[in-house]
This record gives sequence, structure tokens and C-alpha cells, in this order.
Amino acid sequence: MDKFKNYDVVFSGLKNGKHEFQFEIKESFFELFDTERDFTNPQIEAHILLEKHTTFLELWIKITGTVTLVCDITSEPFVHAIENEIRTLVKFGPHYDDSQEEVITIPESSHAFNVAQLVYENVVLAIPMKKISPMVSAEDLELLEKFSVQLPASNEEESPETTTEPVDPRWDVLKKLKDKN
Repeated sequence: MDKFKNYDVVFSGLKNGKHEFQFEIKESFFELFDTERDFTNPQIEAHILLEKHTTFLELWIKITGTVTLVCDITSEPFVHAIENEIRTLVKFGPHYDDSQEEVITIPESSHAFNVAQLVYENVVLAIPMKKISPMVSAEDLELLEKFSVQLPASNEEESPETTTEPVDPRWDVLKKLKDKN
């Protein structure tokens, strides 16, 4: 039996137009996925709006609820409200293909579309990169910023002008050649 079957949105038999579905997302939902996550105690509602057309489906997946995060500064858990929405176009084709970002192709013989992966991604995208408890004050953040070590950005390369080492004169000759072209 497919472990994600409870998250199928059955569209066969539905008339063209808008249809709503709702799923309750708890801890057991995330246990279906074999991945680590940055949150616990999810209390989330997934609202699915399906608009059925003759040759394709449009899906809007909106998630709202709360998760428990661990503060990056204090290491204390706190409840964080999340909300996010994604839109996906589902079209029919010879086989399943999700290589495009906003368009998923499902087999023409399909009668349902499973939304589990899209709901999972929607929740993960709603989790902030920096997890800072609302109990941390602005003054605490300023103090932390003042005494933290500032590392250079990893994508910035040192330019020869800022290097304290002497520059090999051969590079000057090459640079002149480059500047002429």
C-alpha cells in the first residue's frame, strides 16, 4: 500500500470548475518522509484549491499553522506561525514528469493527484533560515552583532588591489594584453 495514499486528490468524476480539499498535517505526515527537519510539533492545515479544466488542472496549496523551532541564539524552543502558498499546473502526458518547476505532467490514465510532496515542500519553504525566538530583544541582537566575528562572504574573491602580497610582474604584462582587447 502506498504510504502517501491519504494525500490523493481525486479529480476523476469532478465537473470542470473549482473544488476544495483540506488536509490536517501533523507529526505522522512528516514521518512518511525519510529526511531530517528543523522543526517539531507541526499543527498545520493544508488547503487545496483545485480548478479542473478539460485538459489540465490548476492547484493552489496554502498551508497555515504552527511548528516548534529551536532558537539559534538561545537554543530554547518556541512556537512559530507559518503560512505559505504555491501554485502548480498539472497537465496530462504519456508519463510522470516533474522536471519543470511549476508544471507537473501525470499519465493520461490518472484519476488522482498526490499532493504530499507539494505540501511537504510548501511547509519546508515556510520555515525561516534564521530561527530567532520572539523572546530575544532587539538590544540582544544588537549586542550579539557587535561582538560577533564578521567573516568575508564566500563568493567574494580578493582582488589584487587589496592583497598585501607583492604582485608577480608577469601578471601586469598579461593584464595589459587583456586590456588592449
